[in-house]
Amino acid sequence: MKKLLLVDGSNLLFQMYFGMPARIVGSRGEAIHGTLGFVGALLKMIRMVQPDHVAVLFDGEHENPRTALDASYKANRPAYEDDDPFSQLPDIYRALDHLNICHAETTDCETDDWIAGYVRQYGGECEIVIASMDSDFFQLIGPTVRVLRYRGKGSVVCDEAYIREKLGIEPQQYAGFKSLTGDQSDNIPGVPGVGVKTAALLMREFGTLDDLLAHSDRIAKPSVRGSVTEHLERIACNYRLIALEGAVELPFSLSGLRWEDHGATTVQVLREIGIY
Repeated sequence: MKKLLLVDGSNLLFQMYFGMPARIVGSRGEAIHGTLGFVGALLKMIRMVQPDHVAVLFDGEHENPRTALDASYKANRPAYEDDDPFSQLPDIYRALDHLNICHAETTDCETDDWIAGYVRQYGGECEIVIASMDSDFFQLIGPTVRVLRYRGKGSVVCDEAYIREKLGIEPQQYAGFKSLTGDQSDNIPGVPGVGVKTAALLMREFGTLDDLLAHSDRIAKPSVRGSVTEHLERIACNYRLIALEGAVELPFSLSGLRWEDHGATTVQVLREIGIY
């Protein structure tokens, strides 16, 4: 079976830019620590997963369509005026071009939507590994879809069993579960009094978020019943923000993402593009 590695490029950029132990300067006297970490991590992930198709996808600079649902969505993100990880994107793109790895920036959706689109369109014909620390991708996990949370030797590959063990729910229940707990990183408020354990219990009891919202009067615990009933509109809005439907136009066909590993090293790549 074909294997497709989908890399959440913006997520990896932030992880490497702010996670490298020191600011590293290249041959031009400019900082390259984000690029160095990004390329190194990408090559390690590729060799860990052994894919034959690869795409690295980034969020473009455009208005986020989800802010039409909630103007506060991701409004807590910093501006990065003095320490800008995006300043190293041109070098990262040059490195990806040098490696012949397809990459693209979104123009009218989020990277999450593109990745969900690939799962929706190709999940039945190939194995898909999503490389990201963003837990929203847990909702896409299935028999042929896994999520790689890269942390070097501490990396974890999350599958259906992982979600059941860690959260006590099925992957397809994750968007409903997160709609109840909220997501601080995306500035999405949760339901007061409904934490991780309670949300998992509710999802197991009702099966789907739709059934929970339709029958919130059946929730056994009075305080939880009252809080959920009071925040039905908020929960429904949260779900629209979190759920990944994948109904978007994709930047590349599967055949266009074919890739072969020629064994390049990180230092070799950065030297050949003239920045190290």
